[in-house]
Amino acid sequence: MSGMIARALDSRLGRLAVQFGKFGIVGVIGLVVDTAVLYAGLALGLEFFAARIPSFFAAATATWALNRAFTFRGARDEPIHRQWAKFITANAVGGVVNYAVSVGLEANVELVATHPFLAVAAGSLAGMFFNFAASKHLVFKGA
Repeated sequence: MSGMIARALDSRLGRLAVQFGKFGIVGVIGLVVDTAVLYAGLALGLEFFAARIPSFFAAATATWALNRAFTFRGARDEPIHRQWAKFITANAVGGVVNYAVSVGLEANVELVATHPFLAVAAGSLAGMFFNFAASKHLVFKGA
């Protein structure tokens, strides 16, 4: 049985699944960063939509660094500032999806307005699949 699992994980699809799993783990850490910065902004008196902007950039920067070191470790190396900018740009569409879902839910669903974490989590999931493809094929090539 373990030989069969090892062969499956060593296949192209298996390696992709492991990489997506790592991306998901990094995403959970990004969610924690996103939520912490969001709640800090709310505590400082920012409106939800305004607090989501720095929380997104903090989470995106944290996930870029972790994906660079963990998920896409074998990627072609390039200057850090250039790769960070490519990551932010490539993930901007996923970020717009993330932001739109979270703000839309917060504005229209009372339960979510009461518990902003739910908006952040829903937004994160909505952008995850696009962000993985963009990161793998546009930012961390060769991994």
